[in-house]
Amino acid sequence: MGTIIENVSVARGRWRRRHSALRLADAAAKTCLRRVGRDPRDLDLLVNAGIYRDRNLGEPALAAMIQEDIGANPEDPHSHGHGTFSFDVANGTCGVLTALQIVDGFLESHTVDSALIVASDADPGRAHSEHFPYSPVGAAMSCTWTGGYDGLGSVYWTHTPDDGESYNATAGLVNGRNVLRFHETAEVDLRFAEAAAEAARRCLRAESLDTTDVDVVVAAPARRAYQAALAERLGIAVDTVAVADDEKAHTASLAAAFQRGTDQLAAGACVLLVAAAAGVTAGAALYRIPR
Repeated sequence: MGTIIENVSVARGRWRRRHSALRLADAAAKTCLRRVGRDPRDLDLLVNAGIYRDRNLGEPALAAMIQEDIGANPEDPHSHGHGTFSFDVANGTCGVLTALQIVDGFLESHTVDSALIVASDADPGRAHSEHFPYSPVGAAMSCTWTGGYDGLGSVYWTHTPDDGESYNATAGLVNGRNVLRFHETAEVDLRFAEAAAEAARRCLRAESLDTTDVDVVVAAPARRAYQAALAERLGIAVDTVAVADDEKAHTASLAAAFQRGTDQLAAGACVLLVAAAAGVTAGAALYRIPR
């Protein structure tokens, strides 16, 4: 272990940013860096895990636009100067967990000393989506490295392909515009919970632990039916599973759940991070609150 989550900041969709994933990400990132006292120019790595963005923008990477907006060395790096490396990852509600695994690799190798994970989603607008199901929410997670037993452990993944039957989102041309369409079945929460529970069990077995050793399960997505089904499959009380307070949060939901679920935990507490997404893909990792 070693990757420490210093701070999590969540941004809500007010009227000026309810259709802008970029503005949500910018707001969360700026607040997060301010809370940890880090100048954006000292940031080494920025990873964006958001999916649904302004006008269904595909290029450039939203991470690069966030980097420019917050002033994290947007210019080309000079010789012997400090630069910030930024890129996007796309893995739905597993995106933040995927980003944590990537950031952990960079930090463990000492390639970077500080990293920021950002995730946000917003309705791209009536002409760009049909029945957009998610709330405009953004989150930022500041990470650094420490030696010892605390912090993030290994991430364990499971994948049970269903060809997008449980859930899928597609974009296609309608009147010259890329329009998002969403489809899910009534069993989607059960499928997600089954995959998430399997990933959690794999993680706990590998660490020679069981659910009684865990102080809280931090889970995504924030859907209440998924939360209940996951608790049932893990044999724990529903209130032991922390999810984001907004059930319709999407890629930011794991970060928001972490903020909510660990707020009152003492140093050394054991947290089980669990996320599930379309595919069906699920991942789990242990996190020890730093001492």
